[in-house]
Amino acid sequence: MSVVLREVTDPAEIETLVPHVYRIFQMVSRGAALGWAVPPGPDEVRELLTGVVEGAAAGEAALLVAYASGDDVPPPAGLDPLTARLADGSTVAGLGYWRRYSRQTHRPHADLERVAVAEAHQGRGIGRALTEGLVASARKAGIEVLTLDARGDNERALALYRTLGFNEYGRLVDFVAVGHLRYDKVFYAIDLRRPWPRL
Repeated sequence: MSVVLREVTDPAEIETLVPHVYRIFQMVSRGAALGWAVPPGPDEVRELLTGVVEGAAAGEAALLVAYASGDDVPPPAGLDPLTARLADGSTVAGLGYWRRYSRQTHRPHADLERVAVAEAHQGRGIGRALTEGLVASARKAGIEVLTLDARGDNERALALYRTLGFNEYGRLVDFVAVGHLRYDKVFYAIDLRRPWPRL
């Protein structure tokens, strides 16, 4: 399997991405910590992608998509076999994005959001590659501090962020509500004004 990361900046690509991103976000129904209690519908996915791509055109955001190809790439579950793969034979293995803060005093900074890898592609380093790519993109865009928040039980993601240089700067105990369950909301940040040896 080979994986290619690519920033999506063309609004014409959104319609092709919607069913693939919608499929990935369905992991929420199986407990994935992506910021929803119930998976978003296709219209919400389209609106989200449109907003990020429009922001990218203005230097306010970046959308990074991981495309997997090769003979050992599992077919995406939950899609029509005729549309399960893209025209080049690849499939969307994951995505993530950052967006600049809109508050005037926070404009130099951005928030990393919804780094997600399809279940069939997890454990192959795609989440790490996406996060490193998004950090590099934010640094190139002049972002000073990149923040993120994660659900406290998402220990794999939190461990990854720590290995990449993010530091915890706060925690709201039992803040995230998923049905009757409560989880901590953990805040991390990385100061991009400092050298980062990985990039």
